[in-house]
Amino acid sequence: MNYHIILTRRCNLNCCYCHGGEERGPETELHYSLDELAEFLEKDDNVQLMLYGGEPTIRIPLICKLMDRLPDARFTLQTNALRLNQIPPDYVERLHTILVSIDGTEAVTDEYRSKGVYQQVLQNVRWLDKIGFRGDTIARMTVSQQSDIYRDVNHLMGLRNPSFDHVHWQLNVVWDAENNWSDFNSWVANYYNPGITRLVAEWVAKMDEGIVEGIVPFLPLAYTMLTGKTSHLRCGSGIDTFAIHANGSIGVCPISPDWESTIVGNIRETKPSDIRAIMKVSEPCPSCEEYGVCGGRCLFANRERLWGVEGLYKICETVKHLISTIRARVPEIKKLIDEGHIAIEDFDYPRYNNGCEIIP
Repeated sequence: MNYHIILTRRCNLNCCYCHGGEERGPETELHYSLDELAEFLEKDDNVQLMLYGGEPTIRIPLICKLMDRLPDARFTLQTNALRLNQIPPDYVERLHTILVSIDGTEAVTDEYRSKGVYQQVLQNVRWLDKIGFRGDTIARMTVSQQSDIYRDVNHLMGLRNPSFDHVHWQLNVVWDAENNWSDFNSWVANYYNPGITRLVAEWVAKMDEGIVEGIVPFLPLAYTMLTGKTSHLRCGSGIDTFAIHANGSIGVCPISPDWESTIVGNIRETKPSDIRAIMKVSEPCPSCEEYGVCGGRCLFANRERLWGVEGLYKICETVKHLISTIRARVPEIKKLIDEGHIAIEDFDYPRYNNGCEIIP
């Protein structure tokens, strides 16, 4: 199974949509040994570990010890990249995927994350190229009120020095800090949904040249529509993907350690087989006509509904727009496949759960 390993709850940034830099105190650090973690993981097969925080790279010695202790695991890293170039290159080479937090243009990234962050992130992604990193490098955006999805995705996909293999995003909803939204409905209607429509149109147009751009939310949805292979909750939360929090508790999601309803065990007393498929999304998701494509979007949002039922449906409408926009282009995509411009395998992404939630 897949496990987010929360190496620390502390962060060296204090982004406006997260405020992770405000985490302090001894409870932010690991309260279990690597031997205890290894004993738990040895009861599972085909383990994938997602190095997570807080900001995991403020605990680089711990990253190295963990990777040494578990040589057979597959590793991914989610990072703000400010200290990425401090990781010893031989450990970087073992990473299957690196998700780099960057929110679009320099202006929007620095607005959300602090002045100068954008340039430092790009400098350290260039370092990945310099050391010959061969894994998947993903620009992972948080999309909020200052974001223009069309502008920001195109900006990141268009970068060449450095370049990203894929671009993914999550909407800053449900978990958003106060005052991040003044009018969510208008933003969706005037910026987000029209931007998605334009992005999909241009994404498909490039396929005529044999190019299938790595826009993460588009690829697996198109693959489902092309093959008919439906999906459960795409992030895998509560099914085959879990979080091991700093205190050793096991949760269904890495960003909800303080919600008792999300805790399903602990590494000292629980076996991996005890928690597989332990929690699934509830109504209204399973009865939705798009459930087989969407999978339910977010387990926590489905269960806790911090925006209320009305807010849940508002978010769902953005997903339905994304799905319907791609579906309208499927006949054209099929034709391009039949003509040999592209292959259906181009849409089979990710091959392993790499930390991309897929549904924004």
